[in-house]
Amino acid sequence: MRRPVPTRLAALALIVTGAAADAAPAIHLNQIGFLPDGPKRAVVTDPATTPLPWVVLDAGGGVVATGETVVTGDDAASGDHLHQVGFDRVTAPGTYRLRVGGTTSRPFAVAADLYAPLASAALNYFYQTRAGIAIEARHAGGKQWARAAGHPNEIVPCFSGADTKGNVWPGCNYTRNVTGGWYDAGDQGKYVVNGGISLWTLLNLYELNAARPPFADGTAKLPEAGNDINDLLDEARWEMDFLLAMQAPDGARAQVPVGPQPAGQKLTMTAIDASGMAHHKVADRNWTGIPTIPAEDREDRLLYPPTTAATLNLAATAAQGARVWKTIDPAYSTRCLEAAKRAYAAALRNPRVYAPETFTGSGSYGDTALGDEFYWATAELFATTGDAQILAALKRLPPFADPVSEPGWGGVAALGTITLATVPTALAPAEQAKQRALIVAAADRYVAEAAQTGYRLPYASLKYDWGSNSAILNRAMILGLAARFTSKPAYRTAEIDAMDYVLGRNPIDQSYVSGFGWKPLRNPHHRFWAHEKDPRLPGPPPGVVSGGPNSGASADGLGARLKGCAPQRCWRDSIDAYELNEVTINWNAPLLWIAADLAMAR
Repeated sequence: MRRPVPTRLAALALIVTGAAADAAPAIHLNQIGFLPDGPKRAVVTDPATTPLPWVVLDAGGGVVATGETVVTGDDAASGDHLHQVGFDRVTAPGTYRLRVGGTTSRPFAVAADLYAPLASAALNYFYQTRAGIAIEARHAGGKQWARAAGHPNEIVPCFSGADTKGNVWPGCNYTRNVTGGWYDAGDQGKYVVNGGISLWTLLNLYELNAARPPFADGTAKLPEAGNDINDLLDEARWEMDFLLAMQAPDGARAQVPVGPQPAGQKLTMTAIDASGMAHHKVADRNWTGIPTIPAEDREDRLLYPPTTAATLNLAATAAQGARVWKTIDPAYSTRCLEAAKRAYAAALRNPRVYAPETFTGSGSYGDTALGDEFYWATAELFATTGDAQILAALKRLPPFADPVSEPGWGGVAALGTITLATVPTALAPAEQAKQRALIVAAADRYVAEAAQTGYRLPYASLKYDWGSNSAILNRAMILGLAARFTSKPAYRTAEIDAMDYVLGRNPIDQSYVSGFGWKPLRNPHHRFWAHEKDPRLPGPPPGVVSGGPNSGASADGLGARLKGCAPQRCWRDSIDAYELNEVTINWNAPLLWIAADLAMAR
């Protein structure tokens, strides 16, 4: 298996510079390097108020480019006084260093295949987080990441009894076999609302490139490799099967809270027909400790009550799956579409069933603003069926004409817009052009924001939330789509700017991706990749992205101690920093999308 370029560069860096791996140079750049035809930017921290001379050196020490820095001054997001360097004219493949004043950077590559190893590793993350199957060393990259199957034969009942607020839940008269799917994050819960956006992103990557999709059969490390199915679809189906299994059977009844409920008080329960709804999650009754190997989890596993949000996530992804698998596996496509229609009807029948924050042992993923989920599901169903009545309903929903924002698990309207803008048969050309224009307008805003920031990041806010890297990567996806629609270089440049930040062009010189760069993520908040807590357990495999800086961390003890930090510095590489250093499927999905997009030849 080919070793990623970053690993080779990290070793070379220590030879050339003699610097310790945790040193903090004044030169901040993408630690894996640059594409030959792409932008090449570095950011320099220096108090000088006048330009500084710079040179780019090749592997033999020869000068290949020179210039002066552009002084951009004080930057509130980082707390730094900054200069910028641009050396786009360095296009020949090779290994280089950047010298600014008396400081020389670590080596970096210029290579056409720069992002292919990252794309492969980001996809392999999903295999390594599979539930219900043994993770094998030959697919995982080494015996340290092999583990026994977690939660095999997972046939589980509904939660019953009292929750943390004293609400009594009656349970249900059925069980579901929910074996499989992806563990959501550092815990071992499986959530439909987080699985939905993650699955959509993988399927969109395939559908958008259907003429030449990435990860042809046998190119990824998967047990299904060689089955004549694209490997990206093999991985996506592992989650699609799980989401389908989370659908309540016909005749299901449930006692649930309907509509907003007073915080911290007893819930008012209502009996509903839950037929076709999706259970919100399957998870442990109580939080497991760190570390806990999935196969050694001894907590009760339970289905938690159905919600409208989960039901709409199922409707949307199953409708999308019906399109994707239509010619590949017609029977499976039919099954997906039937599930999507049942879920959509169930959501229309029960439009305000929200997830209560009254359970322990797993995240709540509560959401009481579901207009975006209804729009997304309606868009996917229309794109799949072409139904005139669904189109009429779609056009009545505000997101059909509203400005687009980057998607997240609690804000999925952009997913519907992307589908309408990209599925060839979805809309008439003039209407599809309007959907594309909404995406391009969002990309214009992000390009403008990049120009306002010291680190050239398409994110100008000083508010960095939990999972800020996910917001940045999802913005990069919007930028990548705008680049496809228009062929304007500014959008691809800003897409790369976002990846540059995640891979090290930031004030703490941190590659937020494990295994890539000279200072990669090492200690995510995770119950198995927990080497920091137990030396017998591994650290993360390559290709796992941290949630990144969180300027609002308060419950996290480590994060709380960083109060007053400059937003981009509010981060620590610690397993205990769950609000700063968690890893999740819906953060790795856009990393995969962007890495694969940048790896594809234009």
